[in-house]
Amino acid sequence: MTEDRGTPAQPPRRLADRLFGPTAAQPAARPATAHPEAPPSLRRAALAVGLEASLLGLGALVLLFLTLTGEPDSVPRALAEVVLAALAAGVLGAAARGLWRVAGWARGPVIALQLFLGLTGFTLAFPAQQPLLGLPVLALVVTVLYLLATPESRLAYLDR
Repeated sequence: MTEDRGTPAQPPRRLADRLFGPTAAQPAARPATAHPEAPPSLRRAALAVGLEASLLGLGALVLLFLTLTGEPDSVPRALAEVVLAALAAGVLGAAARGLWRVAGWARGPVIALQLFLGLTGFTLAFPAQQPLLGLPVLALVVTVLYLLATPESRLAYLDR
């Protein structure tokens, strides 16, 4: 038996390489995707939605404080209100960032939550007779919906 001394000796393969094959080569770097520049009306809508998110988060904290220090009729129902307010604040916060970046997924949740906030503002302003709470909510809802409906905001999503 003769040995070929001209080729370098191969190191022994690891058990994982023998069972699953060698590791793959590193993939090429992903090309950077260019985000389109958001028009001013969409940026203003993102700022208004961010304001709504922060106010809803503050409202969730107030509801939690009132639940913990008061005597609600139903503690689970009161905690559910806190969770829903915090969840809405989180969704609006993420959607505000999405609007700023002209992300396609961001408009749907914003519009849906604006409808719910509009109903809440209307209920606060008129049947509950709390116009100091309800009218600012309605004003923010109308502002956001108007800014999202402007032609430049709609065209920003078509140019993606």
